[in-house]
Amino acid sequence: MAYEAVWMKDPDKLNKFEFYKIEKDGLDIIRDIVEKYAKEGFASIPQEDFNLFKWAGVYQQKPNNGHFMMRIRIPGGVLTSAQARVLADIGRDYGRGLIDVTTRQAIQYHWLEIEHFPDIFDRLASVGMSAVEACGDCPRTIVGNPLVGIDRDELMDTTPIVDQFEQFFLNNRDFSNLPRKYKMSISANIYNNASAEIQCLAFTPASKVIDGKEVVGFHASVGGGLSAKPHLGKQLDMFILPDECLKVAIGVTTLFRDNGFREKRHYARLKYLVADWGVGKFQEELVKLIGEMPPRGDDRVVGWNGSYFDGVHAQKQNGLNYVGLNIPVGRTSSDEFDQLADLADQYGDGTIRTTISQNVLLTGVPDDKVEALLAHPLLQRLTPSPNRFMSRTVSCTGNEFCNLAIVETKERARRVAAYLDEHVAIDTPVRIHFIGCPNGCGQKHVADIGLQGSLIKTPEGMVDAFDIAVGGQLGPEAKFNTVLKGRIKGEEVQVGIAKLVEFYKEQRHDGESFHDFVQRVGIPTLQEKWTEIIAPPAA
Repeated sequence: MAYEAVWMKDPDKLNKFEFYKIEKDGLDIIRDIVEKYAKEGFASIPQEDFNLFKWAGVYQQKPNNGHFMMRIRIPGGVLTSAQARVLADIGRDYGRGLIDVTTRQAIQYHWLEIEHFPDIFDRLASVGMSAVEACGDCPRTIVGNPLVGIDRDELMDTTPIVDQFEQFFLNNRDFSNLPRKYKMSISANIYNNASAEIQCLAFTPASKVIDGKEVVGFHASVGGGLSAKPHLGKQLDMFILPDECLKVAIGVTTLFRDNGFREKRHYARLKYLVADWGVGKFQEELVKLIGEMPPRGDDRVVGWNGSYFDGVHAQKQNGLNYVGLNIPVGRTSSDEFDQLADLADQYGDGTIRTTISQNVLLTGVPDDKVEALLAHPLLQRLTPSPNRFMSRTVSCTGNEFCNLAIVETKERARRVAAYLDEHVAIDTPVRIHFIGCPNGCGQKHVADIGLQGSLIKTPEGMVDAFDIAVGGQLGPEAKFNTVLKGRIKGEEVQVGIAKLVEFYKEQRHDGESFHDFVQRVGIPTLQEKWTEIIAPPAA
């Protein structure tokens, strides 16, 4: 190691996995997969190494019978058409043609087998892509502005910063053994389209007058995260110039590496260190590493759009447009990815952008090609004009493939959205997020209506159910949603949500969003309504 593992000085405060990580760095698993396990087969893999597979972007797929899920890093969400075609081919050859877009702008495969990985790694490398550290106790895929470089609402093009971070942190053994997962975002968009408040470290647009001249830079927040105990990121009191972002990131990551809690896995995220120290002490320790920084300037974030971009929008380049396409609950296919690559080349600038709302964008479309693009058959399903609820429904993988999920989520979320679109007419979007377990991959905490999978006991036995939470939002008035008492059976979710949305329609003020409605009427009123909705009918 190039650094001193200071946490090893107190071994009594380490969970057992820490001892394994110190003996074998997670990055070494890629060599073992290629040189050993892919040749000797699934049965040759020792149980303890399955935990290290995450550093290769790989998880065992339910029911642990030899298949794997795999995530591919897409830093900032920007893909070339050539990269998209390679992703499509991998999915077609090894993943039964299934591709999911995730809430971190990555793509995810299923049905992979250990023998497939050497060829997958080679194909990814051939187009400058990687699955390395897409998961694991390390810096994961860097989330960014999917409109970077074309955005009328960005203060600067952050592509060079995202690239700099990717080059520095990827495969860097100084930071490949962190206490737990570590998530960063970088965006200069004023509508917070990288959801800064739920990242371990986030850079957001700011400006400051220095020597009489306004300078554009960043503010930073630390300690955000979801899961069973969600935390909103805390703002550091510093103004950061673009060429100092990496310095700050190295400092924050070093503090986490050397001081983060390693005794209990569920208490090891950066958010717990920030909460324990307080943001003041955290900044004091950070300054000791990186030097003094100027205080905060003017925050330029004005709102939050949830990273939704349905439809045709003008770019900052005259005569060019980007087209936001809806992928229902993030599930697409190799055939559709191939077609997206063709459309990007034929009508656009040869790039495809992925979003944290599990959707895609085609960019650089000239004015005179928009009509022809919109007429393409693919845009019947991946439509730029999705139905109201389908356009704002997000889902995690669910127990179809994920070992942690309690219930199925993907298909249920799709069916619920379709039901709502058929039965509830509404002129304002309502964001609905499904998650299958407390880990929160579907980010239910920030949704207008968030549903978390659970179980409920009935006379016929245990059945799928959901806990519901209402009123989440990020941006200048960020707030996690509030859980209402009373679980609803999975088979009754679509009707229950429809009744709740109808209540919102009846009681809202003109132009009032669902979040603002929840804040105005209050949780007791919503709780009373929800209890009425889920109460069994009188005998």
